[in-house]
Amino acid sequence: MIPGSGKTTACNGLQQFFGLTKRPTAVINLDPANDGLPYQCDVDIAELITLDDVMTEYNLGPNGGLIYCMEYLEKNMDWLLGRLEDVKDKYLVFDCPGQVELYTHNNAMRSILQTLEKHDFRLCIVHMVDAHLCTDPSKYISSLLLSLKTMLHLSQPHINVLSKIDLIQTYGKLAFNIDFYTEVQDLNYLLEGLNNDSGATDRFRKLNAAVCELVEEFGIVGYTTLCVEDKASVKRLVDGLDRANGYFGKDDEEGSMLWSIGSSNYLKYFEEIQDIQERYIGPELNNVDEMQAE
Repeated sequence: MIPGSGKTTACNGLQQFFGLTKRPTAVINLDPANDGLPYQCDVDIAELITLDDVMTEYNLGPNGGLIYCMEYLEKNMDWLLGRLEDVKDKYLVFDCPGQVELYTHNNAMRSILQTLEKHDFRLCIVHMVDAHLCTDPSKYISSLLLSLKTMLHLSQPHINVLSKIDLIQTYGKLAFNIDFYTEVQDLNYLLEGLNNDSGATDRFRKLNAAVCELVEEFGIVGYTTLCVEDKASVKRLVDGLDRANGYFGKDDEEGSMLWSIGSSNYLKYFEEIQDIQERYIGPELNNVDEMQAE
């Protein structure tokens, strides 16, 4: 299940990657606002309902229309379950709507996931967050709260992803090394910068502190990174997915050339982070571990 920023591009990239690694895959479009899909779609919610039709018939805006569509799908799960029978022997990638409300407080998506789970689908949520949010402390803190709320609301195996990591430098420089943001390290260092802002009010400072404390108390939010054009980056995401949903590759998949290369070059976590830092961000910046040691 892939909601968030860059979700459709990620689905397209995964379909191409799985084609190279010989993993039988089907992509399911559950986003009624999607048109001009870049990937081969095996099941499309447009067969059941479209956003344009809902907006026209019920005079709704895009947000209200998307909620209506997903609640309609929730009431018509027999249609989806029937269509999934046609691809039951494949690895399924779901392209989900990007609207935040569907994953934070509306119950339609949670109900859809629970129904799929009851029919023995092993699920994993891949929540895509635009990496450029890391360049702005307040936006990064907001993304942490969104990721936490989504994890708690959906209650499924979950991977948070900083998408478009290769473009992060075009939005500004990071204050810390990338591992600070992926590991969600000591957020007090971000608070210092926010609190020193001349426009920050006492209420704003208290709100930021409360959000950071909440995220750190739960201690469950972390991120991996993704550059969909980089096979090694996609491989790292796929490894995480397979661990989360218990997938074991078949013999022909494990024997494919690309899969063998990816496995033989598999980097340990800290080496992966160092590689991301060097390739997409540049020289090392502030290191929190060293700052804490001083």
